[in-house]
Amino acid sequence: MKKVIVSVVGRDRPGIIASVSRILFDRECNLENVSQTILQLQFSGIFIATAPEDLSARLLEEELARGLSPLGQHIFVNDLEPAEPDPVFSDAEPVIITTRGPDRKGLVSRITEIIARYGANVTNLQAVFKGGDDPNRNIMIYEVDLPRSGDPAGLYADLRKKAEELDLEISIQHRHIFEAMNRI
Repeated sequence: MKKVIVSVVGRDRPGIIASVSRILFDRECNLENVSQTILQLQFSGIFIATAPEDLSARLLEEELARGLSPLGQHIFVNDLEPAEPDPVFSDAEPVIITTRGPDRKGLVSRITEIIARYGANVTNLQAVFKGGDDPNRNIMIYEVDLPRSGDPAGLYADLRKKAEELDLEISIQHRHIFEAMNRI
């Protein structure tokens, strides 16, 4: 068996996940991972599945496109090449960085540039911008893997400095602390 990655994007409507998973099942694929979200009424989903060796990515893409055409979705399928885990991140520290503040262009760019400069990897980002100066209407949550060989003190200092320049409230916590404090 090989692995494929399927990306689906389009206007949200009922039945998208059911259609994708049914077509994959009918082609003897097995879902391994799914991540999907809806942003401003747009569906975005990524599916990783094992697939029979003789099923080409092109054929699977054509079948998914045909099956999802009534739902108006755009499909991209590619073989997922096996990759070795990056040893730098095998024992990375998981950190949650949260910012709140007035909306302005370039917020994500300015924060992620600092994160990248320190060799850290953003593994998940949620950003909600509703405009205006009310800090509770503009929130970004970055899940970041910080290499143990990195400079957390430097990263935190640079993030705090940039947050102050941008009039952002910033919180930087180890993921375990964040999860313990935000448990429902």
